[in-house]
Amino acid sequence: MSGKTLTVPARLLRHCFHKLRRVFHLDPRRMYYGSPQVATGSAVRTVDLRSDTVTKPGADMRRAMAEAEVGDNVFGEDPTVNELQKFSADMFGMEAALYVPTGTMSNLIAVMVHCSERGDEMIVGDLSHIHVYEQGGSAQLAGIHSATVTTLGDGTFDLNQLISKIRHSYPNPHYPRSRLVCVENTHNIQGGRVLPLSFLQEGLGAPVGTMLGGSKDFIQRAVRACTVLGGGMRQLGVLAAAGKIALSDMIGRLEEDHRKARSFAQALLQCDPPLYQLDLNTVETNILRFRLRDTQMSPVEFCKRMAGVDEEEVEALGQGVKVLMFPHYGGAVRAVWHLGISEEDNQLAILKAQFVAQQHKLKSNRAS
Repeated sequence: MSGKTLTVPARLLRHCFHKLRRVFHLDPRRMYYGSPQVATGSAVRTVDLRSDTVTKPGADMRRAMAEAEVGDNVFGEDPTVNELQKFSADMFGMEAALYVPTGTMSNLIAVMVHCSERGDEMIVGDLSHIHVYEQGGSAQLAGIHSATVTTLGDGTFDLNQLISKIRHSYPNPHYPRSRLVCVENTHNIQGGRVLPLSFLQEGLGAPVGTMLGGSKDFIQRAVRACTVLGGGMRQLGVLAAAGKIALSDMIGRLEEDHRKARSFAQALLQCDPPLYQLDLNTVETNILRFRLRDTQMSPVEFCKRMAGVDEEEVEALGQGVKVLMFPHYGGAVRAVWHLGISEEDNQLAILKAQFVAQQHKLKSNRAS
């Protein structure tokens, strides 16, 4: 978000807050990967790269939740929530912070505070999460108009185009009033790209998360918006305790996820036969988007094959490997690394991708 507003990415709180990201026309509840073909009697290892939201609380986190000191959060009397909010504000250099249930609600609250009157306007990237995946909630619930600018390959905007979208003729009653520019970082659809500091200058923004940060005045107004949206939860410390663990203990290990994603990407480029296409320079975080060189295999078909196991695979690899991924925006495939993916899981996923490429080439040769 613009100014001094921050929404923490859900990856930092993924252990306790689960938010399923949808893919335009695909219903995750009915995805093909739910019932892959499995070879009879084979041992199958599942590597779930659909999203970092599939991770689960560990023993330390569950213990912290069970032992959390709680109070009435609406009265401001939950000590664990208060500690989490202060910790988050200090971590990101904000005056105050507010815990809210979901990233979508956090985004909507920020929009409602910045655009305080119905008919105000926010400027967003055309591929941003807030524009694509959140059901148009800013218009649906808050009456806020959206103007879009083109999202570049690295997640940034053309600043000249952005400036041209800002309406300066406020006295003219025909125009909505430009109040807010929303910036997404890291960028989901663009494969987890990190915006350069020279572009951001100050402040960060991301469309998924549960900690909303800003000035004290901003957070006071955010509390009102949160309440009307149903976010006024009472003994919230049970969940806030998990959030404290995620922010204090888990950030340091995010680099492991980034390394595994890059290792997987490098393996795809080295695959023989060359089925996969990607730019290694764009692999900056734990999100990877890649394409298939052979148009005869669609992203949907590829993901179905990665999730399935047959006798030929078991014989070649020594076991079945079920790798879950998403067909994604723009004819790509998306994979996301997280706490639940071990080094062995990563190597098995690489072997499966290599096997699928080899099997596809053999079938194509037979068909020709």
